[in-house]
Amino acid sequence: MLTQLGGALVGLIDSIMVGHYATTDLAAVSFANGLFFTVMVFTMGAVMGVTPLVGYAFVRGDHDEVGRLLRTGWRFTWLLIFFGCALLAAAIPFLLSMGQDPEVAAAAKPYYITRLIGLVPFMLFCLFKQFFEGLGNTLVAMLITTVCNILNVILNYFFIFDEVQFSTFNAQLTLCGIPVCGAYGAGLASLIACTLMPLSFFAVMLLRPAWRQYLKEAFARHTSALSPLKRLAHVGLPIGLQTFVEAFLFTASFIMVGWLGKEPQAAHMVANQVADLTFMLALGIGAATTIRVSHQYGVGDYDAMRMAARASVHLVLMMNAIGATLMLTLRHYIPYLFSDDPEVIPIISRLLVYAAIFQFSDGLQCVGSAALRGITDVRRSMVYAVIIYIFIALPLGYVLMFGLSPLSLAPMGVDGMWIAFILALALAAIIFHTRFWRLAMKME
Repeated sequence: MLTQLGGALVGLIDSIMVGHYATTDLAAVSFANGLFFTVMVFTMGAVMGVTPLVGYAFVRGDHDEVGRLLRTGWRFTWLLIFFGCALLAAAIPFLLSMGQDPEVAAAAKPYYITRLIGLVPFMLFCLFKQFFEGLGNTLVAMLITTVCNILNVILNYFFIFDEVQFSTFNAQLTLCGIPVCGAYGAGLASLIACTLMPLSFFAVMLLRPAWRQYLKEAFARHTSALSPLKRLAHVGLPIGLQTFVEAFLFTASFIMVGWLGKEPQAAHMVANQVADLTFMLALGIGAATTIRVSHQYGVGDYDAMRMAARASVHLVLMMNAIGATLMLTLRHYIPYLFSDDPEVIPIISRLLVYAAIFQFSDGLQCVGSAALRGITDVRRSMVYAVIIYIFIALPLGYVLMFGLSPLSLAPMGVDGMWIAFILALALAAIIFHTRFWRLAMKME
């Protein structure tokens, strides 16, 4: 949970500090991150297939297989990196023609490029994180994330609010001719901190003999074989596609809300990032669910497997109830952390009410999907996600936002998109949990 929360804090800290720099830069970060995260979550989700496979082999004592899975994961991750970077780079020429405010689009471009470059170290970090989760170790990733987040905050202070000065040379730091400040400075700070994350994992693995042996196996010279890659892709790609369609829903919402103006767009992004904090806690519980379910599945203890899934529901409901309560009670104070704009603050306050309700459906669908990943049942949930997020949530959100004249449905603005979020994710939660319990009873 702390690792996932730390990952969310990178974007949250960027938003808080950039929001006090300028509303235009805050909207630019929202727009660029919406595009970036759509690709990032697909690649990150695909790597999640490493965890249940490693967990299954580890509890059965097959350490050679664990090492082979790390080697396969390393090759698979680089394929995902090349694919993700190619998609992100292809979008750069079109950033100025997506219907956004011209100032927002111009500020978003340099920030977007730094995020694109940062995909490389971030994905390598994700590989090691998922591998260690398969071993049942979540402490290392938490410590690395915490240290790098502290570094990110320090660099943000220097890079966002002013052009960096070198007193020795009395010269301004510029990259590609653009002064490092605002949104661009936040992106550069995140890139530097992110680069240290996989390097730290390498260093940690060299310290312990068992982990060092896995690392040697991963980089030993072996003839390439397609069957291990196919096996990992068989599990990882459906997970990646499922996370992609969920992220696409939110990315499309950022673009659609941008049609309403930069103030609703900035408020929408802030409400999303506040909701992301509790979602990251749910994602952490989901990661633990995948670990525990895959381990019990590996030893054939189906009763304990069901108990692990049930515990995840109790935990996520407790955590999200706390998060929702904080959002409701502090909704008139939280907006001032992000912005001083009098037009943005009341919109954020209103959206935080929806975000509080949204916590429950989002958290339950997260742990339901994680339980299915633990038993490597990923294809059916991917199909359900495509139907719910693309063919139900997006059209419903559009209709509620902009109205439907034949039905005399009045436009609800950005509120309509949040209502669509709540309903769609509640439906996903019901379907995922129902499928897991049916499969668990069938196994036993």
